[in-house]
Amino acid sequence: MRILLTNDDGIDAYGMTVLREIAAHLSDDVWVCAPLYEQSGKGRGITLHDPIRAHRRDDKSFAVSGTPTDCVQIAVNDLLPEPPDLVLSGVNRGFNLAQDVTLSGTVAGALQGMSLGIPSIALSQCLDFDIDVEAQWEASRIHGAPVISALLSKGWAKNLIFNINFPDCDDAAVTGVEMTRQGFRDLHDLHAVKRVDPRGRNYYWLDFHAHQHTLLDGTDLKAVAENRISVTPLHLDLTHYETLNDFKGVLGGAVPKKVMLEADQ
Repeated sequence: MRILLTNDDGIDAYGMTVLREIAAHLSDDVWVCAPLYEQSGKGRGITLHDPIRAHRRDDKSFAVSGTPTDCVQIAVNDLLPEPPDLVLSGVNRGFNLAQDVTLSGTVAGALQGMSLGIPSIALSQCLDFDIDVEAQWEASRIHGAPVISALLSKGWAKNLIFNINFPDCDDAAVTGVEMTRQGFRDLHDLHAVKRVDPRGRNYYWLDFHAHQHTLLDGTDLKAVAENRISVTPLHLDLTHYETLNDFKGVLGGAVPKKVMLEADQ
């Protein structure tokens, strides 16, 4: 089995070292194509207006001047001798839970693999918001390969990925693995800190508040809060089907005449 590894923390991030160790338990044919620099929060961004350069680190490792999506696309189409059988993205330093998955470059790397028809998994090691706190990597290092092996043994649909989050605890404190749904934080985390540069001009630095959220049963948020490994199936279809069905009686399948007239003006 050929495995492609990527991430959004950058090829030299410690989480990539952990991911290499996880992958080594699964295969001896492991390739790495990851961003040269950190790409956290870039989501499914792609590089359109600048050249993308791939720097070979060794026979099976490339550092790319682009996003995780760029990395997977280039690796599959150009850098690997044959497409991989599995894409693993991570291990991210920090959680990718709830609505964060839409911002995550880690999740995006897996989604791009899925879009290319390759089974793909995103992996994240939860930790406190404090940037000075070191992640408890043993949770993902020890439990990563067994969880992935269990998923591979069953297989899954081509239109989804698995998003795995390891709890912020020692590996021995992990209480189990739970299939979860995507949660939703009930408090606003992201905020902008206004500052002034040396020339007297305003600028803003985005930051997160650390909040305790309402933890609902079955969600990724509650699972990791209770020291369980969260495994969430995700897909790209963002359609809200209940609203779709509700409004079919109002709009049907045709474009409303008023909208057509406005578009013609």
